[in-house]
Amino acid sequence: MAETIRLTTPLTEEVSRKLKVGDSVLITGKIYSARDAAHKVMTEALARGEKLPIDWHDKIVYYLGPTPAKPGDPIGSAGPTTSGRMDAYTPTMLEQGIKGMIGKGSRSQAVVDAMKKHGVTYFAAVGGAAALIAKSIKKYEVIAYEDLGPEALAELTVEDFPCIVVGDTEGNNFYELGQKPYREI
Repeated sequence: MAETIRLTTPLTEEVSRKLKVGDSVLITGKIYSARDAAHKVMTEALARGEKLPIDWHDKIVYYLGPTPAKPGDPIGSAGPTTSGRMDAYTPTMLEQGIKGMIGKGSRSQAVVDAMKKHGVTYFAAVGGAAALIAKSIKKYEVIAYEDLGPEALAELTVEDFPCIVVGDTEGNNFYELGQKPYREI
């Protein structure tokens, strides 16, 4: 089994292009959460020529809608959202400089093409492990679109956030490649 890769943010294109499907990764640093409602607001703002609340250059976006935090915790359960919900907005957002996305599930061909063009890696966090994932989140702070509730744009400080590369900058798809050996029974 391959060794776990430790990444510290920001995620540069150079580092992103070195990651390959199947790589096990632990991320430490700042990542940003945003789901479909926030993506819709941001792409509409860009269409109007407005500036976004953060500079997305070399950032990682986590498709997350957390549950409320228990007293003393920075966040509640923090499992991934199905990434396909963001696909309509993703090519536009990748043009803003995002270099990593964290979610679950397959992506559209338009997203895969944009990932290859912009040097972006797609990571999967394990669905169903939301409470465990939350333990790697040390701070959660809403920075824009507070009216969207759990879908607001937020900054997360993470330590050893566990994920796996499921889409690399060459267009490889772990959901397909990982299953291939088991289809020939």
